[in-house]
Amino acid sequence: MTLEQHNDDTPDSSHDPDLLLEVRGAVKKFPGVLALSQMDLELRAGEVLALVGENGAGKSTLMKLLAGVHPPDAGSFRFLGRPLQVRGPRDAAEQGLAIIHQELNLMSTLTVAENIFLGREPVLGNFFTRPAQLRVQTQELLDRLGMELDPTAEVGTLSVAQQQMVEIAKALSYDARVLIMDEPTAALNEHETEALHELVRKYISPSTAVIYISHRMEELRRIADRVQVIRDGEYVDSFPMAEATLDDVITKMVGRSVDTRAGPRDARSDRPVILEVNGLRSEPRVKDVSFDLAEGEILGIAGLMGAGRTETARALIGSHPRQAGTVSYRGRRIAFRSPAHAARNGIGYLSEDRKQLGLLLDHSVKRNMELSALSDGFQSAGFIRDRASHHAVVEQSRKLRVKTPDVAQLAKNLSGGNQQKVVIGRWLLKDCDVLIFDEPTRGIDVGAKEEIYELLDELAAGGKSIIMISSDLPEVLRMAHRVAVMSEGRVTGILDAADADQESIMALATAERDASPTGRGQAPHADVDHGHSDHRAGER
Repeated sequence: MTLEQHNDDTPDSSHDPDLLLEVRGAVKKFPGVLALSQMDLELRAGEVLALVGENGAGKSTLMKLLAGVHPPDAGSFRFLGRPLQVRGPRDAAEQGLAIIHQELNLMSTLTVAENIFLGREPVLGNFFTRPAQLRVQTQELLDRLGMELDPTAEVGTLSVAQQQMVEIAKALSYDARVLIMDEPTAALNEHETEALHELVRKYISPSTAVIYISHRMEELRRIADRVQVIRDGEYVDSFPMAEATLDDVITKMVGRSVDTRAGPRDARSDRPVILEVNGLRSEPRVKDVSFDLAEGEILGIAGLMGAGRTETARALIGSHPRQAGTVSYRGRRIAFRSPAHAARNGIGYLSEDRKQLGLLLDHSVKRNMELSALSDGFQSAGFIRDRASHHAVVEQSRKLRVKTPDVAQLAKNLSGGNQQKVVIGRWLLKDCDVLIFDEPTRGIDVGAKEEIYELLDELAAGGKSIIMISSDLPEVLRMAHRVAVMSEGRVTGILDAADADQESIMALATAERDASPTGRGQAPHADVDHGHSDHRAGER
C-alpha cells in the first residue's frame, strides 16, 4: 500500500529518526463518499497520539489504509523512513504496524489461543499443530499482559469485552514498533480501561509509539501525549494534550459548540412505576436482580465485566431463559417468551453488539430502521406502505444526523457510530414505552453522544422509560436519575443521582456476594410467573 516507488527501501538520509510514521496527502474515495481528502499525520517515537474526530471524519478509514485493508487513491506513506507497502493486516503486523480495529475480527468457533496465533501456531513437522505448546505460549502472553482469559475458551462464548481483550492480545503478540488502537475500550469498563492503559504505558519506549482513537475525552487526557483533530476527512489541528481543553477539542471536531452539561435534568421520583423486576435469576450469570422503573425515568445499570448486566436485560425480554423471579409491567405479571413478544408489548432492546445482533449489514438504512415497526402503521392489507415508511425513516435519520448519502445506502457502508444511530432509530420508530439501551453510545463520538443524550432526555421528558446499561461511568452519572449497580449477578445497591459518584458505584460494583440492595423498588425473591398476561388488548 503506497503510491511511492517500492524498489528502494533505503531510509531517506534526511529522515528524522524520531519520526516513525508519516502520511502526506492521503486521499480515499468510496461510492458517493470522499472519506479522506489530503490527510496528513505524523507519529513520533515514544508518544501516544490521540486521533479524534466525529464519526465519519475518516479515522477508521485512515487506519485501514495503513493496515492494507483499502488502497489509497493518492498520498505518500512512509514508515521508519522508508516507503510503506502493506498487503494486509498480517503483513502490516509483520512489518511492525499492529492494528486493533474498532470492529472485532475474530473466529467465533476457534479458541482464544487459536485466534491469537492464527497462522502462526507451533507445529510438529509441517502439518500438525502442537496444542499443548500453543496453550502454554498463549498463557505466557496473557500472564505478561495481565489478562484473565482461558486460552482454551471458544471465542464465541466470550462477552464483547473479553473478545476485545483477545484482539488486543493478538495485536501485542507481534513485535510491533507502532500500535494503532481504534476504540480499544469501547466495550470496557473503567477498571478494565485502566488495565489497558497500564499495558500501553508498559509498551511505550524510545523506539515505539501508539495511535489511540477514542471518543472518551477524559480517557485520552489520561493516556495521550498529543492530540490530532480531523473533520470531514481532513486534517484540522494538532497540539500537546496538556494544552488541550475539552471545549476546544470538541469545537474543532464538530465545527460547533456543544453543551457538555453534567447530571440529569430533573428527578422522576414522583412518577408511577411502570416496570418491576423481583428476584430475577437466569443461570449462569444472573443470580438475584430486583429493581423498578418509573414512567419517564432513566435508570442506569452499572457494574464490572461479567456482572450480568446484559444477561439481565436479555432474561427480561425473553432472549435468555429464567429460572426464578417475576416481571410486572404496568401492574400485571408477564413472562416474555421472546424479544419479539416483548417488543409487541412495548419493550424494545438495543443490543450492545450492533454487528451481530442489531443490523442487517447487507440491507439499506431504510430496511434496517423500519424492521421493527413494519406491523405498526407501515403495512396495509399485507402490503408495506412504502411512502409512509420512507418518510418516517428519512425524518428519523435527519433527527439522528445519520451521515449517509440517502436511506438506500447499505448499513455496512456506514461508520460504526452511524450504524449505532440506525439501530437507535429503529426503536424510536417502534415507539416503545420502555427502551433498554445496552451501551447506547459505544463507538459514538462526542458530538453524536450529546445528540443521543438529548434524545434520551427528550424521550424521558415525554414519558418514555429507559434502562441504560453502560460501562462508561461518567455517562451513567450524566444521564441516570438512579443507578442500579450489579456485582456477580446481583444488584448490590441502587443510588439516587444526588448520592451517586464513581467511588460509590465502584464500591458497590466490587461488593461481596451477600451485599443486599438498597433503594426504591426492592422486593423479596419470587418464583417465576409463567403466565402471559398482557396490559394491552390481546397479544399483537
